[in-house]
Amino acid sequence: MPKIDFGGVHEDIVTVEEFPLAKAREILKSETITVLGYGVQGPAQALNMKDNGFQVIIGQLEGDEYWEKAIRDGFVPGKTLFPIEEAAKRGTIIQMLLSDAGQVAVWPKVKKCLNKGDALYFSHGFSIVYKEQTGVVPPADIDVILVAPKGSGTNVRRNFLDGSGINSSYAVHQDFTGRAVERALAIGIAIGSGYLFPTSFEKEVYSDLTGERGVLMGCLAGTMEAQYNVLRKNGHSPSEAFNETVEELTQSLIRLVAENGMDWMFSNCSATAQRGALDWAPKFRDAVAPVFNELYDRVKTGKETERVLTVNSAPDYKVKLEAELKALRDSEMWRAGAAVRSLRPENRKK
Repeated sequence: MPKIDFGGVHEDIVTVEEFPLAKAREILKSETITVLGYGVQGPAQALNMKDNGFQVIIGQLEGDEYWEKAIRDGFVPGKTLFPIEEAAKRGTIIQMLLSDAGQVAVWPKVKKCLNKGDALYFSHGFSIVYKEQTGVVPPADIDVILVAPKGSGTNVRRNFLDGSGINSSYAVHQDFTGRAVERALAIGIAIGSGYLFPTSFEKEVYSDLTGERGVLMGCLAGTMEAQYNVLRKNGHSPSEAFNETVEELTQSLIRLVAENGMDWMFSNCSATAQRGALDWAPKFRDAVAPVFNELYDRVKTGKETERVLTVNSAPDYKVKLEAELKALRDSEMWRAGAAVRSLRPENRKK
């Protein structure tokens, strides 16, 4: 594996050059990969593996909306689509891709289905790391592995279809067979990872929960709302406020960052924009640092886990979630966003 220099820190990175798809197929040729949960990550990983020629079956609650989605995607009841427990019995690699709360709910049944030498696979370290709260403690005679794509299921599938792949981390929690690392890497390649970098279950879940609540989602949403509200309070129109807060970021600037980094994006903006960004970035960094420290501490101590499990396992969770999402969707800022998106040239042609 090549060592890549990340700003003076060297990491072992695995790409398809070192671990080609043919090697992954050879390693997993006698394996049946069971994907439990056809909600967010499940469809993308299952379809990518299926398209790459691996033996994949789905485990899902029979007859629910995700069961029907699996059928629409080409999985066949009784052949490649089964109730969760039946699917778990048939697999040699069991992918736990249910929600974190869902994994807790089905674990007692899934555990009974595991055979010596099987592999239990996760795309998130949550259930294993917070075992005191989840109760997910695997038997000692199986492999426990992780491949965590750094993106939503939607983009795991999109990137696979356009040939770009999405970066993933990988880890081994338990190596009973002596094959745990190669099994993890093989599945990482099978699901279409752009490259794979090593981590641990602990580091994956700590970074993931912090990222989701921070820059990737929570901080992003909150910061956008704050700027939009300031602009509106000072008399700017909804269109202007939204364009200066969201549209220019998502349709222009973030693409420049993705291509060559933040400094390159700065160098491709006006001198006035450069100066303002360089002056104000440290102010924002210092202002939010205490919030990030609090967030990381809550993740590491399990307080965020407790919150997730309590709220997400409530019987009225979906009703309350939809109410929260509706409030967000119906806010002026995101109604303005819908209007702005409808004016994009590609949408006006429809």
